[in-house]
Parts: sequence; structure tokens; C-alpha cells
Amino acid sequence: MKLTLKIWRQKNAKAKGSMQTYNISDVSPDMSFLEMLDVLNDSLIEKGEEPVEFDHDCREGICGTCSLQINGEPHGPDRGITTCQLHMRKFKDGDTIVIEPFRAAAFPVIKDLVVDRNSFDRIQQAGGYISVNTSGNTQDANSLPIPKEDADMAFYAATCIGCGACVAACKNASAMLFTSAKVSQMALLPQGKIEASERVLAMVDQMDKEGFGNCTNTGACEIECPKGISLENIARMNREYLKASVK
Repeated sequence: MKLTLKIWRQKNAKAKGSMQTYNISDVSPDMSFLEMLDVLNDSLIEKGEEPVEFDHDCREGICGTCSLQINGEPHGPDRGITTCQLHMRKFKDGDTIVIEPFRAAAFPVIKDLVVDRNSFDRIQQAGGYISVNTSGNTQDANSLPIPKEDADMAFYAATCIGCGACVAACKNASAMLFTSAKVSQMALLPQGKIEASERVLAMVDQMDKEGFGNCTNTGACEIECPKGISLENIARMNREYLKASVK
């Protein structure tokens, strides 16, 4: 395959970025999208040019760091996958592919396609934890009966990998799907109910401080989420927030 790549290049958060065009050939349909970028970077290095910076780690759809906006879609044209799981067979010979970083004020560009998503970490640090007795009198979690439906919903919420696709897909750059998943995975379990009120108030407050927008109710976040996190979590977070606010 021969492809034309239009890639966002930006030296740092303060520098003015621009789209740069690169032509690449000998791309196998069986390559992953990141392997294709590796091939591009190899050719740039051979020419003495600076390679394109992009985030990646596990390359197994687990870590969420490989987030890219591809032809206007978070993680590209496929569904239920991260960028590292996208294969070049989804494109055609001669295609032009536009590659950008996730766009949000709360995700400032570090360089090229790499953005700073520490805002997600700060939201979790605000309340995404439970206090447990670790002084030698710890209660066995398996001794607490939990309805299977609640356990399943908590597990599904916990599959969120914090990639930021929900933010990139939302026209308000809302982080409500991410925040609600982190609230839900603990709100549904007995261990998380003790601090439930403080947790949801603190995490929503931190989300607002980071500059994320409010939910648009369009559902784009759920569609683009590689783990299929449900909008039901946003409804649950809103209920938890209302209950905590009137206490």
C-alpha cells in the first residue's frame, strides 16, 4: 500500500503547530497503525529528520496511551479498539490519512501527537480510592456478599483504561464518561459505599477544575470508547452526586 499521511507536528505546548505531509509506501495491510508509524519514523531517521512523537506502551489495547485522532475519529475507523489494535487493512491503497492528537484544553500537547493526560490522574486522586483497615485486622473481601449484577456492572465500569477517547469524541470535551466509570466501579461495591458521598463530590469538582466540559447527551463517547463503557454510568454518577449534594 502507498499512503499519504497528514500529521500534526508541534514542538511543545507553547509552539504553533501545523500539518505536515508524508508519503509512505510498502505498507502491509497486516501492520498495526503504530507499526506503520514506526516505518515512517525509520525512514525519517534515515533521512536525518526528526521522527514523529507518539505515545505507546503495551500495544495490546490495555494501557490506553496510544490515543490518536485518525481521520477525525478517536482511535480511527474501527470500533471497540485502541489505536494499537487498528490494522492498516481498514484503509485502502492511495488513501490520505489525517493524524492528530486528542484535542481538549485539559489535554495540552507535549509534542506532536503526545498529549498530557495527567488531568485524568488528578480526578482519580481526588476520590478514586477506599480507606481500609490494614493493621492486621483486614476483612476478607470475599466475606462480603455482593449481588452478581452489581459485581458485573462494577467490573464493566472498571474496564475503563483512561485513554481519553470519550473526551476527544465529545464536542464539549467532557470527561463525564471517564469520571462516572471511576465513580461507578466503587459506588456499586460495599467497600466503596463508606466514602461514596465525599468521593463523587470531590471527583466531579476536580473534573470541573481541570476544564472539561459538561455532558452533551449525544452518546459519542460510548460509541468511540474502546471498552464500550456505558452511558448508564453517567446517570449513576448524577444520582450519586445529587444524593451527596442534599446530605
